Amino acid sequence: MTEPKARKKNKNQFIRFLLYIGDRFDLHEGKEDELETIEYVRKNVEFKGANLWILIFAILVASVGLNVNSTAVIIGAMLISPLMGPIMGIGMAAGINDFELLKRSLRNLAVAVFIAILTSSIYFAFTPLDDAQSELLARTEPTIWDVLIALFGGLAGIIAGSRKEKSNAIPGVAIATALMPPLCTAGYGLATMNPYYFLGAFYLFFINSVFISLSTYLIVRFMKYPKKEFMDNKQEKRVQTYITIFTILTIVPSVYLAYGIVVRSFWEEQAKTFVQSEMIFPKTQVLSSEFTYYSDPRVIKINLIGEVLADESIESLREKVKIQGFDNTQLQINQSGSRGTDMNILRSEILKDLYERNEMLIQNKDEKIAILEAEVANYSQVRALGNEIAQEAKINHPSLKKFTLNRSLVSNLDSKTTDTLLVAYAEFTKKPSAADTNKLLTWLKLRTKSDTVALILQ
Repeated sequence: MTEPKARKKNKNQFIRFLLYIGDRFDLHEGKEDELETIEYVRKNVEFKGANLWILIFAILVASVGLNVNSTAVIIGAMLISPLMGPIMGIGMAAGINDFELLKRSLRNLAVAVFIAILTSSIYFAFTPLDDAQSELLARTEPTIWDVLIALFGGLAGIIAGSRKEKSNAIPGVAIATALMPPLCTAGYGLATMNPYYFLGAFYLFFINSVFISLSTYLIVRFMKYPKKEFMDNKQEKRVQTYITIFTILTIVPSVYLAYGIVVRSFWEEQAKTFVQSEMIFPKTQVLSSEFTYYSDPRVIKINLIGEVLADESIESLREKVKIQGFDNTQLQINQSGSRGTDMNILRSEILKDLYERNEMLIQNKDEKIAILEAEVANYSQVRALGNEIAQEAKINHPSLKKFTLNRSLVSNLDSKTTDTLLVAYAEFTKKPSAADTNKLLTWLKLRTKSDTVALILQ
């Protein structure tokens, strides 16, 4: 084969490969009619009647889940929440230049957010459990992962919504993007008069909402959904101008905020790595560490316990902070026994550490006690059952003189495992026949509901 023919063949194979890949990733395959999809999104925008009551009950369920620190309950609340509707409606409206849909979506989203925060605030104002659990604290500050989840989740949601056959992707997006818990956390912050919790949680909800709307907008534009037509060209241009201004005013600050989240996340990861790799000493231990990004300068605060580090070692660590590229960052080290150390902080950190360790030990002991109590209850049950079975066995076998029933541990020497075995001991005045022995053994298995019973005859 000549070189031009070989090159042409390779080119054709490459083109076929590209066409195959394009066909695999074609979003128009199985796509619902655009007008049907727009109507589907439009219907889910409205918040009144049943939708509003569902939202209230979902918020209460999520609040209870955050209150008792139950992940399963929170997931259930997110599944029944209708919050995705107006958020996707905003992105759809921006994509097809539908100013009326945009206003409806914003209005309904505002109503939903107000009702959600009000409901959760009322709940947290009256609940007797007022401690902030880990599930609640996790919603007080967005991270880079929250931004990515909202973006990719929104893309999955609008693509699933544009299909003829609706999948379970939209409920999955509602769970992944976690719109409900931040609003409940904002309500908790309002009820406890904690502005940090309120603003942090609302910030997380805002970031999630904007990036879900942005994902919807991008897919709608990419798939070339039909834009709303206007009889008046001037009105069309005016609407397009309003949509453009709204989009810019929403997206630009959100991208800036998201960039800030990314920078903060990288700084915190770098700070954690620094502590893990550099703060290693033979007779000194890191008791706790705290990272404060939003301060001037930023602070890496370390509490040490053990042998006091020399000033030279501390200065060396501070130099390493500068060398490793920490911008505008100060290293603060508190040592037990050193001058200027806030002993109250160290004391509280030590007590906290001891409490957490003791709590873990208590939990392990509680588990062991529960297992032992179950074993004791099992043995008591077997002992009580043994007396009943002995009386019944005497009726079937008059020559039975003594009988006992118990569970024993059996060690398997080959597999090096242990198991429990039900053992019955029977003593007769007259040795029973083989048929009577089999009859007794079969009856014991049925009576005790055990697959295996070891029968010892005397």
